[in-house]
Amino acid sequence: MKGTAILFQADHSVTIIEDVEHTVYEEIKSQCGCKHCICKLENKIVDFGTVFPVFWHEDEIDWDYGY
Repeated sequence: MKGTAILFQADHSVTIIEDVEHTVYEEIKSQCGCKHCICKLENKIVDFGTVFPVFWHEDEIDWDYGY
Protein backbone atom coordinates (compact mmCIF):
# COMPACT_ATOMS: atom_id res chain seq x y z
CA MET A 1 0.00 0.00 0.00
CA LYS A 2 1.35 3.43 -0.92
CA GLY A 3 0.51 6.82 0.52
CA THR A 4 1.92 10.07 1.84
CA ALA A 5 4.12 10.45 4.93
CA ILE A 6 4.08 13.82 6.69
CA LEU A 7 7.14 14.45 8.88
CA PHE A 8 7.42 17.27 11.41
CA GLN A 9 11.06 18.03 12.13
CA ALA A 10 12.85 19.52 15.15
CA ASP A 11 13.63 22.75 13.25
CA HIS A 12 9.86 23.28 12.80
CA SER A 13 9.94 22.35 9.11
CA VAL A 14 7.57 19.87 7.53
CA THR A 15 8.58 17.26 4.97
CA ILE A 16 5.99 15.60 2.76
CA ILE A 17 6.97 12.32 1.09
CA GLU A 18 4.45 11.16 -1.51
CA ASP A 19 4.04 7.74 -3.08
CA VAL A 20 5.90 5.82 -0.37
CA GLU A 21 5.26 2.31 0.85
CA HIS A 22 3.65 1.92 4.28
CA THR A 23 6.74 -0.02 5.40
CA VAL A 24 8.88 3.13 4.86
CA TYR A 25 6.43 5.10 7.01
CA GLU A 26 6.67 2.44 9.73
CA GLU A 27 10.47 2.63 9.56
CA ILE A 28 10.38 6.42 9.99
CA LYS A 29 7.77 6.17 12.76
CA SER A 30 9.93 3.70 14.68
CA GLN A 31 12.73 6.29 14.71
CA CYS A 32 10.61 9.24 15.93
CA GLY A 33 12.49 11.27 18.49
CA CYS A 34 15.88 9.87 17.50
CA LYS A 35 18.64 12.31 16.58
CA HIS A 36 18.90 10.83 13.08
CA CYS A 37 15.84 9.41 11.33
CA ILE A 38 17.37 7.44 8.46
CA CYS A 39 15.58 5.48 5.74
CA LYS A 40 16.05 4.38 2.15
CA LEU A 41 14.05 6.23 -0.53
CA GLU A 42 14.47 5.58 -4.24
CA ASN A 43 17.68 3.60 -3.60
CA LYS A 44 19.22 6.49 -1.60
CA ILE A 45 19.87 6.71 2.14
CA VAL A 46 18.15 9.84 3.52
CA ASP A 47 18.74 11.38 6.97
CA PHE A 48 15.77 13.53 8.02
CA GLY A 49 17.32 14.53 11.34
CA THR A 50 15.00 14.54 14.35
CA VAL A 51 11.41 13.78 13.35
CA PHE A 52 8.47 13.93 15.74
CA PRO A 53 5.67 13.27 15.05
CA VAL A 54 5.04 11.57 11.71
CA PHE A 55 1.64 10.98 10.11
CA TRP A 56 0.33 8.74 7.33
CA HIS A 57 -2.26 9.58 4.69
CA GLU A 58 -3.34 6.69 2.50
CA ASP A 59 -3.12 7.41 -1.23
CA GLU A 60 -2.18 10.86 -2.53
CA ILE A 61 -3.14 14.23 -1.10
CA ASP A 62 -5.18 16.51 -3.35
CA TRP A 63 -3.11 19.69 -2.99
CA ASP A 64 -5.61 21.70 -5.05
CA TYR A 65 -8.21 21.06 -2.35
CA GLY A 66 -6.42 23.46 0.01
CA TYR A 67 -4.50 21.39 2.54
